[in-house]
Amino acid sequence: MKIELQKATLIKRYKRFLADVKLLDNQEITMHCANTGAMTGCAVADDTIWYSTSDNVKRKYPNSWELTYTQKQHFICINTLRANQLVEEALNNNIIKELNGFNELRREVKYGNENSRIDFLLNYEDQADTYVEVKSVTLLEDNKGFFPDAVTSRGQKHLRELMEMVELGHRAVLCFAVLHTGINSVQAATHIDFDYAILLNEAQRKGVMIFAYKVEVLFNNSTFELNLSNAIPVIFDR
Repeated sequence: MKIELQKATLIKRYKRFLADVKLLDNQEITMHCANTGAMTGCAVADDTIWYSTSDNVKRKYPNSWELTYTQKQHFICINTLRANQLVEEALNNNIIKELNGFNELRREVKYGNENSRIDFLLNYEDQADTYVEVKSVTLLEDNKGFFPDAVTSRGQKHLRELMEMVELGHRAVLCFAVLHTGINSVQAATHIDFDYAILLNEAQRKGVMIFAYKVEVLFNNSTFELNLSNAIPVIFDR
């Protein structure tokens, strides 16, 4: 994925969807923040951020915060909408080896008993349909990656739905899209959402495929290229 971005300095993030930043000419503006999470460690005042600009004249805030560059020289993609886009691109380019060979990819298909929509439904000729749920990971603590960064009843529901698909004879997948270049492994954030951690272990035992792919960030001036290029370990509590 290639995107054109501009540089600024973060002042503060607030009301979940807004951020005040200082541009290179010292002008201060408000921009959109497409992230509903806690964003722990991703929104530190005075960090360098990179933003995109929309040509949609109907938008109240035409600029969108896309990346943070931390003082530890890590890139973080804070726009959670990019997670599904990056996974879909990786699927179509046969990067995610566990899921190669599908004939059809459908998005946002209704499924399960809890009124959910799966991120991707993959159809194969010679194996069961595969339900793929994507979760973006940006929380880095003690040199480890964790999910979630806040209690997530929605995430718990998705794990139950994936286990249900396995029971019905389908393949079910949880793909962690790691959008932080400093993260080299992922595990459940038991200290944040204990119930999610329990369900994640249960899902793994019951046959849900769980794996993680990490973003690579390349750039040349204002042109950035983001790819999910490397599989990294998912660590389970025992």
